[in-house]
Formats: sequence, C-alpha cells, structure tokens
Amino acid sequence: MKYTVLTLFPEIVNAFFETSIMAKAVNREIVRYQTVNIRDFASDKHHTCDDAPYGGGAGMLMIPQPLGSALEAAGVVKHHAGEAESPNKKRVIYLSPSGKPFTQALAQKLANEDELVLICGRYEGIDQRIIDLYVDDEISIGDYVISSGETAALVVIDATYRLVNSVITAESLEEESFSGGLLEYPQYTRPEIYDSMQVPDVLLSGHHKNIRRWRLAKQVEKTLSVRPDLVQKGLESGLFDAETRKLIEEMKDSFPGTLPQNGKSSEGER
Repeated sequence: MKYTVLTLFPEIVNAFFETSIMAKAVNREIVRYQTVNIRDFASDKHHTCDDAPYGGGAGMLMIPQPLGSALEAAGVVKHHAGEAESPNKKRVIYLSPSGKPFTQALAQKLANEDELVLICGRYEGIDQRIIDLYVDDEISIGDYVISSGETAALVVIDATYRLVNSVITAESLEEESFSGGLLEYPQYTRPEIYDSMQVPDVLLSGHHKNIRRWRLAKQVEKTLSVRPDLVQKGLESGLFDAETRKLIEEMKDSFPGTLPQNGKSSEGER
C-alpha cells in the first residue's frame, strides 16, 4: 500500500509515518508513502495557494493551479466527461466535512487499494474544479469541522494501513470494535487489584468458554448502552448469530428506548 499526501504542512504528515507501528510497517516495506508540498507548485514568487472566494463569504479558498499541478506531478490523471470510472489506478480522496461518512467498512475497502492519494484542505476548502477534475471520493471523518485536512487524512491513513496484510495480526483485528457489528469488550491486565477494584473473576478462571461468553455479553451490553444504532443495524441485516441475538433480547429491557419493540424498525411500526 502506498499513501501520497498533498499538503501545505508535510511535517505534520511525515511525523506520523516516522513513529510507532507505522514506522515499522514502512521499514518492512509493507507501507510506502510520499508527501507532496502543494506550495512547491505555486506559480508566483510568493508561493500563493489561497484567494478570496467568488461570490463573497468569510475566509480564503485554496486556488486550483498549485493543487492541480501537484496532483499531476503525483501521477493523477484528470477525469473526462462521461467517464464511468476514474482513469487512475490511484484512488484520490479529498477530506471534507461535506463528504460521505468514514466508517470501518469504508476503511476496509480502501485498505485493498494499491495507492491512496489524499488531498488535505485548509482555510474554507478547495476550488470545486479540482474536485470535479481529479477527486474520486469526498470523505468526512465526522459531523464536526476541524481546521486541518492533515488531521483528517491521518485518521483515514491510521484506520486503513493497520488493515493491510501483515501490519497487525489477524486475531487482533477480529476482536476490535465494529468487527462483527459490536463494540469491543472491556480488558484488564496486572495487577489483579488496583485502587480496590478487582479484575473480574471469570478472566482469572482459565475457563476459555466462560471467558468467551462473558466477553460477548459485555460487547452486547456496551453496544446497547452507547451505540444502539449498531445493534439495530446488525439485527436488520442478519449479522448476529443466535447466541448474540439471545443476549440482545435478554438485555434490551435494561436499556429502554434504545431499540424498537419486537425488532422492528421505527418506520415499520408506523
């Protein structure tokens, strides 16, 4: 997997690739990366990359020329009118609060790409013509606004590179939150007692079947408590096995109002 990141602040991105598990993945050549400084492609002596938006409004907008030139230098080909698919083998992503939501399922899909090209916006965003000419996906990391496209790009990179084969063990990935439609169970390590709080006895029992059941029950409990929408989605899509459905049925009364009655969606009850 290769990541090409177009940014006005490459030092922010470079630091991520030089740290922790990512640095190990780079050293093992599982992951490759390139940062492209958009300002290097500005055509004037001041390296200008922003201007006021047409039609007025607050703030500044990234101008198209430096960004377009940076994309082409990175090997990105323009879209053509009427094309069903992008001509690029590289998937071009613009991080934007108006993009489609970034989810674990989308992360898994992107992790299968050969190369991701990520455009980091600044100010009020980028000129729409760059989006129309080069971008395959606009992606939002959440329903909030941040000032740094670099921060959003790093979220996408972090969520995808760890899914690339051999970066992290398959067993670890299988037990994470959102895998199987539920949040992760609570975990404990030494010491057995901390601040008068003891590790649950079942985890000290060595009884693997009971530990598995306890963990699954805790997953259902946690998800019903803070993300009942995930439970509802799993029920509607048939994602859960019989054991999980039974636990949901047993626990749902402890979380009134989180799920529609009888497993029906709210639309189905109207």
